[in-house]
Amino acid sequence: MISLVIDQRRRDLGGFEVGRVLPHHGGKMVGPFIFFDHMGPAEFQPGFPRDTDVRPHPHIGLSTLSYLFEGEMTHRDSTGVAQAIRPGEVNWMTAGSGVTHSERFEALRAQGGRMDGIQTWIALPQEAEESEPWFAHYAGAELPTYEGSGLWARLIAGEAFGASSPVKVSSPLFYVHWRLDAGATAQLAAEYPERAAYVAEGLIEVDGRQFHGGQMLVFEAGQPVLVKALTPAVIMLLGGEPLGERFIEWNFVASSRARIDQAKADWRAGRMKLPAGDDKEWVPLPGDPPPPAGPMS
Repeated sequence: MISLVIDQRRRDLGGFEVGRVLPHHGGKMVGPFIFFDHMGPAEFQPGFPRDTDVRPHPHIGLSTLSYLFEGEMTHRDSTGVAQAIRPGEVNWMTAGSGVTHSERFEALRAQGGRMDGIQTWIALPQEAEESEPWFAHYAGAELPTYEGSGLWARLIAGEAFGASSPVKVSSPLFYVHWRLDAGATAQLAAEYPERAAYVAEGLIEVDGRQFHGGQMLVFEAGQPVLVKALTPAVIMLLGGEPLGERFIEWNFVASSRARIDQAKADWRAGRMKLPAGDDKEWVPLPGDPPPPAGPMS
């Protein structure tokens, strides 16, 4: 039933720790999901340094999906969008042929507080890899929810459990937020060929084995999966139809290495527009020197 267990790897992104789960050498993707970071949980004091912010950086060939349990951050991108995200909401950005964006913690810097959430990247099908970039924001009230028998569930994106999310996706997938009371059980159906569950918090039992926060379970195809919460638990379910081989390097995803090489050259040469009002700094390509003062282009 369980084909792979992935333990998150804690990484310091400059004053802010994330738990990286995907990509993983044992299986880079789950359906179209190619990247999965648990942001935090972290406690911030008012006035923390701006170094914690995620400065402008580029993407191609993917969609980013940000979802928070606690906290707030502000997204700005090169399509002209500036959008704060708060708990239970969705920020979805499709990079397509190329986009740049930043994520800044302005509200937390002013007020202090906790930050806890998930950012995942979803690879695009080949026919959409060079599409125009776009962005959409969805309020939590727009997303289907269910509650009963010790389970609260929200369908963030895609289709699952007989429901459909309004979040516009590019290929068949599902992404679900579960909260389970201690002792509650819930079942993940076998409707998609690739499925996984990430334990964001708590202790669960699957197939007679126990798993804790920070672990992702990747399941074999064709069988439903019964999950029992041994303590109050938060679980993210994800998966979908596979897209075929994808290459990932830094912030770029593509079905060919040549396209990634082109994106690297474009970023290094300053050919990718930066977010309006946030063009005084950016993240250099790994191995490159830091950017000079002033706008990139």
